[in-house]
Amino acid sequence: MGATREGESVIQSIDRAAKILTLLQGSRRMGITELAAALDLPPSTVHGIVKSLQAHGLVAQQPSGNRYVLGPALLKLSSVYLDTLDVRARSMRWMHELSSRTGLATRLGAELFGEVIVIHHDRRPDGTEQMPETGLTIPSHASALGKVLLAYDAAHAADALSRPLAALTADTVTDPDRVREGLEQVRRDALGFENEEAVIGESSVAAPVCSEDGDVIAAVAVVMPASEWPPSDAVLAELRDAARSISRDLGAPAWPPRPPATAG
Repeated sequence: MGATREGESVIQSIDRAAKILTLLQGSRRMGITELAAALDLPPSTVHGIVKSLQAHGLVAQQPSGNRYVLGPALLKLSSVYLDTLDVRARSMRWMHELSSRTGLATRLGAELFGEVIVIHHDRRPDGTEQMPETGLTIPSHASALGKVLLAYDAAHAADALSRPLAALTADTVTDPDRVREGLEQVRRDALGFENEEAVIGESSVAAPVCSEDGDVIAAVAVVMPASEWPPSDAVLAELRDAARSISRDLGAPAWPPRPPATAG
């Protein structure tokens, strides 16, 4: 019995640590009291877990204050993980060509814990200074990448739209019913749009990427200044060609994908 209890205790500790990391995703900053309340645990218990995570670089304490954020060790782990993704490897060439042809930055995104993680980012080819975006997470409802992934994944949509939707800008759609209505158009056009819904001054349009089974496993997007919105027909054509080419390289039987049966 003693061995069983010990095993259960170890699993419980891992589960609690994983929940803390999940709470801190999306650039959230939380203190011990907030984390304890979210997990319904004593602050002393949460403090011990957080300090263990901090010792391994998985969380970091902000220099000023008592709040915690995700740590640098997670970036190293995510980089190793990203390098193993076939979809990322197959997309890099086509994304670079897409950036070159359109003069725009491109992103490749996949679903992660109900959000979108940018698994590859190709910068604008104009030589301007740009922040690297690989590894960033974006709420699904506020991004073109996310809208595409929501449209073709009923489980992802049910999960993401069951929670309160954060307003990142004044243009973010936070009504789940309105988001769902927009997904019908995404499935019809195989394109998802957002205009300043995630970042003021930035807009994007995305298209689905399919696997050899025909499932949508990622989305590719072009990102542009809001002053250049809406995208031209030429940009949309280049984006569609890139999504089709990536899907073909992954062995997809057809593009655009068929709407899932549960989508109605």
